[in-house]
Amino acid sequence: MLYKTFIRPLLFRFDPEKVHHFVSSSLRLAFRIPGMKMLARRLTSVNDKRLQREVFGLKFRNPVGVAAGFDKNAQLFDALGYLGFGFVEVGAITPESQAGNEKPRLFRLPADGALVNRMGFNNDGLAAAAGRLKKRKGNDLVIGANLGKNTLTPNARAAEDYLRLFEGLFDVADYFVVNVSCPNVTDLQDLQDKEALRDILLKLQAVNLRKPHPKPILLKVSPELNNLQLDDVINLVSETGIAGVVAVNTTITRPPLQTLGKRVLQIGRGGLSGKPLQLRALEVVRYLSEKSGRVFPIIGVGGIFTPEDALQMLDAGADLVQVYTGFIYEGPFIARRINRAVLKRMTKG
Repeated sequence: MLYKTFIRPLLFRFDPEKVHHFVSSSLRLAFRIPGMKMLARRLTSVNDKRLQREVFGLKFRNPVGVAAGFDKNAQLFDALGYLGFGFVEVGAITPESQAGNEKPRLFRLPADGALVNRMGFNNDGLAAAAGRLKKRKGNDLVIGANLGKNTLTPNARAAEDYLRLFEGLFDVADYFVVNVSCPNVTDLQDLQDKEALRDILLKLQAVNLRKPHPKPILLKVSPELNNLQLDDVINLVSETGIAGVVAVNTTITRPPLQTLGKRVLQIGRGGLSGKPLQLRALEVVRYLSEKSGRVFPIIGVGGIFTPEDALQMLDAGADLVQVYTGFIYEGPFIARRINRAVLKRMTKG
């Protein structure tokens, strides 16, 4: 209640991107204070072995993670681990640092519990992310790396970017997500074409399988894919042998919104996330799960704000869930509330 009543209204008075940088810096500073890590864990974590999950060969302390985009530069993963999350997906990371799109590029739609972003893969690049991940603490927090190509890299050479990232992060990340579905990078979604995607995934898997201990590679899919395209995804997972799917990315569509149409037009293009994405995210996860016969794991993301939202996603076929917009709107106790709900259901069952 404190967060929604006092803290969120204050933060929402300022530019969203500046607030994100402020909150990120504040978290990093707070956890340098003696005793803060222990206090945060006590307040936000649910420590129960029944929450543990083994998915694509990795052990997760609980099924609730932070989606890519929140910790773009691999600076916050330790802090997020102290807030009760079982895993954090950093990135999207590109081989070279890039500034992203022009500002303003992040917008709130409070009436809809949504965000619109057109960040454009702004990040510090591979070398910086790898250097920070090398310093990760020896705990049980699982780290995923979301991989994206540089904006200036032509699609014909996209596989080179993904391979460079995979090799550069292999020793410091636990799993990898191929991101070809972000709507905010020019021509990136063209790589969702079946043949282009097959080429990238096969090349990554060829390198991966030569490693003494291969690591999970997943594909992040767009909510815009139709059922035939989702069938292609299922076939590609089988054909390439990747570990699973993250569903879904942000959407370029604009479903009916409470926010005034004039404001939506002013904001313009960008990926919509949050509550308006929830139903489509559930549809995609359910379709992939049922049509594939649940032969591969799915990380479900999109519109998860409440414990009930998370349980619905798990019921639809997700093995793990991620939050981003819900985390911003609901605050630092979201992981605790979801994990408690998961345990409560298990107890009733």
